[in-house]
Amino acid sequence: MIGRALELAKMTSAKPLLVMRDIEKRFQGVHALAKASLEVEPGEIMALVGQNGAGKSTLIKVLTGAHGRDGGSIDFDGKPVAFGSPQEAQRGGVSTIYQEINLVPFRSVTENIFLGREHRRFGLLNWPRMNAEAAELLRRFAVEIDVRRPLMEFSTAIQQMVAIARAVSFKAQLVIMDEPTSSLDDREVGVLFDVMRRLRAEGVAVIFVSHRLDELYQVCDRVTVMRDGRTIMVSPMAEVDKLQLISAMLGRDLETVRSHATGFSAAAGAAGEEVLSAEGLRIGRRVRDGRLEVRAGQIVGLTGLLGSGRTETARAIFGADPPDAGSIRLMGKPVDPREPATAIALGVGYCSEDRKADGIVPDMSVRENITLAILPRLVAMGVVDETRQRAIVAKFMKRLAIKASSSEQKIRELSGGNQQKALLARWLCADPRLLILDEPTRGIDVGAKAEIQSLIRELANQGLGVLMISSELEEIVEGADRVFVLSDGRTVADLPHEQATAAAIMAAMAHEGAPLEDAGTTGENANG
Repeated sequence: MIGRALELAKMTSAKPLLVMRDIEKRFQGVHALAKASLEVEPGEIMALVGQNGAGKSTLIKVLTGAHGRDGGSIDFDGKPVAFGSPQEAQRGGVSTIYQEINLVPFRSVTENIFLGREHRRFGLLNWPRMNAEAAELLRRFAVEIDVRRPLMEFSTAIQQMVAIARAVSFKAQLVIMDEPTSSLDDREVGVLFDVMRRLRAEGVAVIFVSHRLDELYQVCDRVTVMRDGRTIMVSPMAEVDKLQLISAMLGRDLETVRSHATGFSAAAGAAGEEVLSAEGLRIGRRVRDGRLEVRAGQIVGLTGLLGSGRTETARAIFGADPPDAGSIRLMGKPVDPREPATAIALGVGYCSEDRKADGIVPDMSVRENITLAILPRLVAMGVVDETRQRAIVAKFMKRLAIKASSSEQKIRELSGGNQQKALLARWLCADPRLLILDEPTRGIDVGAKAEIQSLIRELANQGLGVLMISSELEEIVEGADRVFVLSDGRTVADLPHEQATAAAIMAAMAHEGAPLEDAGTTGENANG
């Protein structure tokens, strides 16, 4: 700790690498940034946090030349800069890793890493050299793969590591990481943090954007908090606790923040009739014995470590990836959903884990996205009844407090929290009886997260059955009326709310595929 304190003292006396001062940015006359500022020292890991819509992404895009600025100044490495594009910023020493993987999936890993700067020999591409360098670069991230294979053949986590490796390989002075851990498991996150520390030791600065506040304390030196397009607070990480950060991000007093860890504040109602029962599910190699039950008026949590089979189980129930074996009952009737249309017709809605890839249609309007699932009901004689469509959209935008300039705004322009609300609205207007939510608050700021959690509880209290998959134990412990735990593709525990403590859930996860009756409370006991 003393050595790190000396490093920080030395760092703060050095000349800043990046100084952004009084940055202004307006879109259609509306301020996205209002005198925002950001300073980063050489060899510093700076956390940049704030709610969705706080201005973080806009500030980064102004820095990297994706957006022009309307006011303010930027100095980088002691010189005024005005990058005209992200490519120019990259050549100037600023490399960015975006949350959405921005690579070419059908090209090889090597091609993606060296895209636009390929090595040549005698006028021809030098594949042996590039393959060797790509493999060596990935070894720094503890990734051992065949770099000659297409990127799309690898998991999202590996693709994210490739994106990070490409950015680091540019020998940048400043690396910007926008939610880089969102698709990584704990081991991969640890490897990434080791790489970040190595970059810091080499004098490379890092701007780290994350909604996972616990991660900031593991690796960041200082934190910059933004709210409503302004810089609200800058502090050493060691001098600010998590609740103070949340308070600054929300603009609420500390006592209000302390009183609620999540938005699941309303009491659960009595469980009603069974809306889902699954037994003995087997899905490829990922799920070997999945079981769960959801009743009307319940929020049922489904949790487990990454790779335990949570998403595969949800997709099987929805008919996206039919199971190889096992039984499913929906609304008390045996079913064999082979496609999503079957499940939708039976009253099932599904918000997927990756809202960008599997949820929103980015270039369609909010109106079109919300009514996508009920479009057949709105068509008469081959024509969409737009009057009825707009009335439905207006109702649910108001009910879910979706913030948009209008229902005609493209959904990709909305914040992550508002996109997630629009996806919820898509299924709510279909009047489902079972709603499956896979990581409903991932990548969403703490304010929008609390709103969505409160909405989920409200829906359950109105009689909707909810199956909620979440990696956040706090969300499962506080929000779920009943919890099923998966480990190694098997359901190993079925815990009622009062027994579903963080310790009990983690103990169940550690059973490494033990059968349900050996892992703790059985489903029969859990229901009294």
